[in-house]
Amino acid sequence: MNRTTLSLIAGTTALAAVTGFAVLSQPDAPGTDTAAKAAAQLPVERTSLLCPAPSTSDLAETSYTSFTPVTKGTGSGGKAELRAATEESADPSAGGQDEGKGKDDGKSGKDKPAKPVLTPEEPGKPVTGDSSGGDAPALVGTADGRFAPGWTVQETTEVAAGTGRGLQGVNCTAPDTDFWFPGASTDADRTDYVHLTNPDDSAAVVDIELYGKDGALKSAVGEGITVQPHSSEPVLLSTLSDERQTNLTVHVNVRSGRVGAAVQALDDKLGGDWLAASTDPSGSLVLPGIPKDATSVRLVAFTPGDTDADLKVRLASPSGLITPAGHETVHVKGGMTTAVDLGDVTRGEAGSLVLTPTDRSVPVVAALRVVRGKGDKQETAFIPATRPVGTRATSADNSGKGSTLSLTAPGAAATVKVTASAGSEGGTPVSKTYTIKAGTTQDIEPPVPGGLKGTYALTVEPVSGGPVYGARTLAASEGGVPAFTVQTLPDDRGTVAVPEADEDLSVLQK
Repeated sequence: MNRTTLSLIAGTTALAAVTGFAVLSQPDAPGTDTAAKAAAQLPVERTSLLCPAPSTSDLAETSYTSFTPVTKGTGSGGKAELRAATEESADPSAGGQDEGKGKDDGKSGKDKPAKPVLTPEEPGKPVTGDSSGGDAPALVGTADGRFAPGWTVQETTEVAAGTGRGLQGVNCTAPDTDFWFPGASTDADRTDYVHLTNPDDSAAVVDIELYGKDGALKSAVGEGITVQPHSSEPVLLSTLSDERQTNLTVHVNVRSGRVGAAVQALDDKLGGDWLAASTDPSGSLVLPGIPKDATSVRLVAFTPGDTDADLKVRLASPSGLITPAGHETVHVKGGMTTAVDLGDVTRGEAGSLVLTPTDRSVPVVAALRVVRGKGDKQETAFIPATRPVGTRATSADNSGKGSTLSLTAPGAAATVKVTASAGSEGGTPVSKTYTIKAGTTQDIEPPVPGGLKGTYALTVEPVSGGPVYGARTLAASEGGVPAFTVQTLPDDRGTVAVPEADEDLSVLQK
């Protein structure tokens, strides 16, 4: 996704305060500027997160978990809160909107306060809330001061029956301007929506482009979609084109403003889940955390532009990198979506997919559709290509059972520290260190807080070695269906690079 342009006004503290939301703690490209490399890493002072409306099903039960890890150097002030997107438009403190302006026809909350409004009391301890039914709105959240660095919100929904039944989970994300979603569909059995949430005081204008196996799908109605201020708009993909495609790549491009975006993929037979955006197009990609009991894995890849990509496909298993039989490479035609069924590629072991160029590097986005179970007892989840853990990554909404943490080191071996926070209703934090061998994936049963009550968060921090990628799987059996959802663990963008006062501030400007 696009990097946020930093408005450098004056000095170290001001820089962190005006970013508006968390930014990456490392430069865009290694070796670009020595001054940027020498910049100090300071905690961000403000961040924003957006949560899509969880479900339209009357049977939906949704839980939210908000967590901020303890970060040094943040001071003692600040707060974090989530409220309904439409409530922002009626709030006199939210940009001076006229009453009623920016509402989405009452579909997202009808001016009622968000249920729940999460307001954590202190970093290091999760706070939870829940809602029932299909009227829960999209949420807009902000955190500042000591609550901003690494702020994480998890939205988890259980749907007992109907299209998309099962467990659906998504990390609430920061607003941005460019998103890629390989793995969407307009097939007859699928009902896929792109949820667009605008947190700002002015309207956002968005283009949605669809790419199938033969290239771009013709669509006039996907251009110039207006998302009103402080509102959320679900867009049904099948209304954007008459063509039915089993495997699609969705490109969300924001002409003006910024939005949060996620795809809700619902299947009549295979359950459903949220499809989060793939990491920025890159020549090499890692898709971590394939459940070891996956019965079907499908790789969906896309390369923007006209240049084809040839990728080497390898599985990082507990014993090292292996090449799946019959799927040594995949050819991705420029501007066309390619899908490869890998079957039960993990064969009962932990695994992560590693894609690297066979020759020249061509930027690619990718995601996996993963199925567990058999017959009419199947459930689906998605794993997009993701950034490495970086400095720190956090997974919220873990319970004493049903959570699996998957870590992979596709290059050099790495040592990581995993910390289980205090529980939302009580418990003592605990940390444990793990070594991930080079080229392997390790599924670990994460540490559990002592005397746990409620849910807890897991924080992953690399200690030494090469890059680490991670994912957390939540699993629950519902009526014999192996319900599950997977969230990747990219860097939490909790720090920002700030140069010394006598350095050239222009190095961080775009």
